[in-house]
Amino acid sequence: MGRGDGTGRLVSPDGADDTGTGILHVDMDAFYAAVEVLDDPSLKGKPLIVGGVEGRGVVSSASYEARRFGVRSAMNMAQALRLCPTAITVTPHFERYLAVSAQVMSIFHDVTPLVEPLSIDEAFLDVRGARRLWGSPGEIARSLRRRVREETGLTCSIGVAATKHVAKMASTISKPDGLLIVAADRTEDFLRPRSVRALWGIGPKSAEALEARGIRTIADILDTPRGVLDRALGSAMGERIWQLSRGMDAREVDTERVEKSVGHEETFHSDIDEPTILRSELRRLADRVGARLRSNGWEARTIAIKIRFSDFTTLTRSQTLPEPTAVGQRIGEAALGMFDALDRPLPVRLVGVRAEKLRPSGGGDLALWDDDEEWRRVEGALDDAAARFGRGAVTRATLIGGPRGGTALPSHPRAPGSDSAGPGSGLGSARHDG
Repeated sequence: MGRGDGTGRLVSPDGADDTGTGILHVDMDAFYAAVEVLDDPSLKGKPLIVGGVEGRGVVSSASYEARRFGVRSAMNMAQALRLCPTAITVTPHFERYLAVSAQVMSIFHDVTPLVEPLSIDEAFLDVRGARRLWGSPGEIARSLRRRVREETGLTCSIGVAATKHVAKMASTISKPDGLLIVAADRTEDFLRPRSVRALWGIGPKSAEALEARGIRTIADILDTPRGVLDRALGSAMGERIWQLSRGMDAREVDTERVEKSVGHEETFHSDIDEPTILRSELRRLADRVGARLRSNGWEARTIAIKIRFSDFTTLTRSQTLPEPTAVGQRIGEAALGMFDALDRPLPVRLVGVRAEKLRPSGGGDLALWDDDEEWRRVEGALDDAAARFGRGAVTRATLIGGPRGGTALPSHPRAPGSDSAGPGSGLGSARHDG
């Protein structure tokens, strides 16, 4: 695999064999940074970093020029600027990214209805049923790349293969602005030389467990008895790795992915040791989570919080509610209750609130009365105001100003959709863009 900066890039020649394929993985190249260059052409060809630029801001995206200095997504901004001191930094414009993402996804749906968005900037497409309309999978991929460039001004990389796993690996290797086709009967040849870390879904700890046993490439996995894999990784992961290393992946493109969670978290400019400020921030995050649930027609059965302290110790707590909710007031009460029960000294560097075990709103039995009826009415009015005047036009009085004279708490709010999954909702999986 490449290092994320375009080195080690592999692409297929025109007319490459695509026999037995039908799954495309399309990944936009350095998406946030590319959109910023699109809107400001003077940034083209320069090392560009998108992310929080103050305090403990992190990198959301970096141009390939910056990546060649070692800058990576999710890296602390201070470290990124030490690696690339000549970089230009830009704060994210998430609403703009969502608008461009919708345009790109619309192009995908023009080709096939079988589109599975993984995040704001990548998706799987099953084009096996589109051959009569658009040609072979390789021809469809080339046409898609042309359309994306012509209609958005952006580039994408596409992997074409017989399975989702191999298609995703191929798109990564072809970045940036590349196309790599892996014919079905060439799958093992493609996989064998790759690092075990290239397998989709294997994390650093699993990779280290394999490497400690001298298993460094997929070829090594193929030559390793199954029992050794099970002892290193556990039987479930051992089975998964055994199958993926052989190109076996039964997962179909899923157009109806169900959201797993919706959440927001904030990292502070400096550690906070005042409970009043932390409680206010948790309440604000709970309101944001509730608004996102309502806008997408979900309600949550479980609420969770994440608290990271100044020594980087991180605690998570969750609570199952008596009734599912999308009411920010109820989410906030649960979050504050869990926070108050923590037996851990301050200060705190990060707080987060997450709604889990989601279901469609109104999906349960109707209660004889609704304890949250008044809050539903209030928050519905807030939603209407936000739609008309923008988010933040109306907010709780307790969130204005604050004990520190209006000091801004968040240093780098996450992108909408950076921490949950769902098709067409703008709520993509947890990842920074590639």
